[in-house]
Amino acid sequence: MVTYHACVEPVFKALADVNRRKLLDRLFERDGQTLTELADGLPAMTRFGVMKHLRVLEEADLVTTRREGRLKLHYLNAVPIRLIHDRWIGKYRKARAAALAELKLDMEEEMRSVDARPAQVYSVFIRAPREKVWEAMTKPEFTHRYLYASEPNTTWKPGSRLHWTEHGTGRSLVDGEVIEYDKPHRLVFSWIVNYDPDLTAEGPSRVTYELEETDGITKVTTIHDDFPSGSKVYDNVAGGWPYILSGLKTLVETGSPLKTEKAAV
Repeated sequence: MVTYHACVEPVFKALADVNRRKLLDRLFERDGQTLTELADGLPAMTRFGVMKHLRVLEEADLVTTRREGRLKLHYLNAVPIRLIHDRWIGKYRKARAAALAELKLDMEEEMRSVDARPAQVYSVFIRAPREKVWEAMTKPEFTHRYLYASEPNTTWKPGSRLHWTEHGTGRSLVDGEVIEYDKPHRLVFSWIVNYDPDLTAEGPSRVTYELEETDGITKVTTIHDDFPSGSKVYDNVAGGWPYILSGLKTLVETGSPLKTEKAAV
């Protein structure tokens, strides 16, 4: 059985090294960097040394990678930190502390360069079969318990409308279209914010869910990309994805939602 302590020990080990913290700081400043770009920030270390440190960070799930053509890009993954945050910080404070990922967004807003790379990439490992996780990610009776009380209204057929509404009130939150539906492997849909006219005016971005199962453990990767230059939606949604994925993990593994105050959408 995988315990909570077994899951977080690699995180604490990874954070204990000053050079690994420097690599995370580099990704904190700008996500989606190559090995060469990251190595430039550690001039006293060889590329092989940087690769070893990145491997430790990947094993702790603090860094995720995506391939864009011939490039291997590295992204800071705040979900493990969010899980530690929910267990230890939230327990001792009356009000839920702000997500560390939101701090990341505040700090990087002015230094972010917008290009064709995936803008946000997060992942989490869930001890459950892929089919069970897929069900929790697509059925309204589950989503409203961890996804900011929202429920999907759709047939899930490619080309069909996807309308997210607030559980209990029916308030419109997000609109979109199902782009790809490959159960239980991959789901892609567009994302148009409805709860703020300024955000709605930006038009659609894109969300991708990818599920991979190994030995009864499912890795969920969420990619939110295709933002316009200078996107306000980018800042609005980023702090929420670590919270959503940690809530999904808790719900699927325990049957109960995270015991935190409901965050406003």
